[in-house]
Amino acid sequence: MEIKVTINNEDKILNIKYDEFLSEVLRRYGYLSVKKGCDTGSCGLCTIWLDKKPVLSCSTLAMKADGKNITTIEGVEQEATEFAEFLVNEGAEQCGFCSPGFIMTVLAMKRELKNPTKDHIVHYLTGNLCRCTGYVGQLRAIMKYMEVV
Repeated sequence: MEIKVTINNEDKILNIKYDEFLSEVLRRYGYLSVKKGCDTGSCGLCTIWLDKKPVLSCSTLAMKADGKNITTIEGVEQEATEFAEFLVNEGAEQCGFCSPGFIMTVLAMKRELKNPTKDHIVHYLTGNLCRCTGYVGQLRAIMKYMEVV
């Protein structure tokens, strides 16, 4: 079956199977920043934006994206690079495997939450797993990035 989507501001027609998940389709079409981790919607590595809202692409059927806007980290490259550099400068970077999904979540959070508290940030990030860290450095950096005092 075919679906029509806009990916990173480019109109596309994708051939999909009726039971295929969006992460599989995006990777097949070359969007390799969409990582595969758990395939159960538990780790956040596959986070993309569907109509500007973060979703777990490994648990979203591709057919649900028909007619929608999809954004991968390539679609917000400049902002993602700035945030990644911010993490490095704050000493909060890790191995990088979870970074695309994590960054997509943080950028969505920055757009959605105005004047968040630490608890808001922690709640929003629930489900983004990093196997390298205890999140203390990342949380500190995100709070600074979000200008939480």
